[in-house]
Amino acid sequence: MAAVAARSFWAAPDPDDPLSKALQPPIDETPEERAARIRELEDAARVSREIDDEIAVSRRAYDRRRKAIKILLLGQAESGKSTTLKNFQLAFSPQHFHKERAAWKTIIQLNLIRNIKRLLEILQEEWESSLQTTTASSIAKGKGVAGRTPSSPGVRFSTSPLNDNHRRIRMRLSALLPIEAELMRKLMPDGGAADRDVCVRAGSGWKGILTAISANTSTVMPDPPTKPPLVLVSAMKGAQSRPSTGDARFKDNPTAVLAACRDDIVTLWEDQIVQGVLKKQSARIQDMPGFFLNDAGRIAVMNYEPSDDDIVRARVRTLGVEEHHFTMEGGALPGTEWYIYDVGGSRSCRQHWIPFFDDVQAIIFLAPLAFNLVLEEDAKVNRLEDSITLWRQVCENALLAKTTLILFLNKMDILQATLAANIRVVKYVPSYGDQPNEITHVTKYFRDKFRGYHKRLSPKPRPFYWHETSVIDTRATAAILVGVREGILRSHLQSVNVI
Repeated sequence: MAAVAARSFWAAPDPDDPLSKALQPPIDETPEERAARIRELEDAARVSREIDDEIAVSRRAYDRRRKAIKILLLGQAESGKSTTLKNFQLAFSPQHFHKERAAWKTIIQLNLIRNIKRLLEILQEEWESSLQTTTASSIAKGKGVAGRTPSSPGVRFSTSPLNDNHRRIRMRLSALLPIEAELMRKLMPDGGAADRDVCVRAGSGWKGILTAISANTSTVMPDPPTKPPLVLVSAMKGAQSRPSTGDARFKDNPTAVLAACRDDIVTLWEDQIVQGVLKKQSARIQDMPGFFLNDAGRIAVMNYEPSDDDIVRARVRTLGVEEHHFTMEGGALPGTEWYIYDVGGSRSCRQHWIPFFDDVQAIIFLAPLAFNLVLEEDAKVNRLEDSITLWRQVCENALLAKTTLILFLNKMDILQATLAANIRVVKYVPSYGDQPNEITHVTKYFRDKFRGYHKRLSPKPRPFYWHETSVIDTRATAAILVGVREGILRSHLQSVNVI
């Protein structure tokens, strides 16, 4: 019967079958028409094979992605999400991390220029606020700074301790500002950059742009001091010549301009009068994200290469959702694929969080204990209060019932400095009461609050994981992330019934 069936299957088509008739070549087909028909059939078969291959590739990619470990980094803006991501890459995928070193060099230089820009703004504010106009009575009484009181009324003079040398340095350092504007234009060609941060759009290829810029900057050297000055400003005795921002060679070359301005940057930042002005105005530039003024002497050189710590400390704000894929290069289960999603933490970006909730194994939630600070986008909202509100929403979300939640009480170094400055917690958190204003008690108080919401609001019981972190400390954070990785791997293997 099988043989009969086989013969029947391969038998000549029924001449009365309409489909068979349609598939048969025309009776009067010429050799040219037959060759064309065969080519069309071969092309159709080739396209069909290509489609099948693409489907197979997509299926394998889907299976790989389904088996991969996916982590979502959550927290308000400036909570340390991107820094945590860089620590992950440095600890577990160092080759991938080092490939991006050239791009981070330009980001670090931009951070330093932003630091300088803010310093110059503060000095300008000091000059403007100290201007006074003389009157006849003030001259008669001899009011004013010694040796500075004009001898005629109606003349404006400054009572600031800043002098002409500070003005000259400020004028020379202003050459850095067009460099910043040009680089930001390349990173954000459609505009929209924030005043405080270096901003890039997710998926814009910004690392490739900066890598190319970094490669080009090493070929342009600042002119030696023996050549004519390139900038028409008054120079202090012994100062180096400085490149003009109108010179095309330096238009987008932060390396050369920073190297030429190095001595001025260091001199201005270390000047005791300048430090006094900063203290007077309660301006703590060192608390800025991406602060590098203390390292200006090391960074503002032609042969600068960023260290791992520099890259981790570098600040860049990503607008949108950035997906980072890397393969674990060591440790438990090397070769495991990881996807980490870095989403914006500002209020306008939080609506983009939810689509990721049903496809992640773990969430690392970063909560700086910044009890005395407010949100940048809403000065009426306390930062810590906002973090607690977000944590509550994450804990009670039904989509995350099976997701491992890991809390990072971040920026412990800043908390320590805040408490050391005798800033009282109870002033901002009345419920803290008369407990000691000491880091151990403060940390325990807020940790217990986060733990309580986690226990009370979780749809079903789950472990509470937490760590005290300062994610700019790469060594300490690496040790923490090893434990985090092992915990996530263990939970993932349990979820797929491997253990």
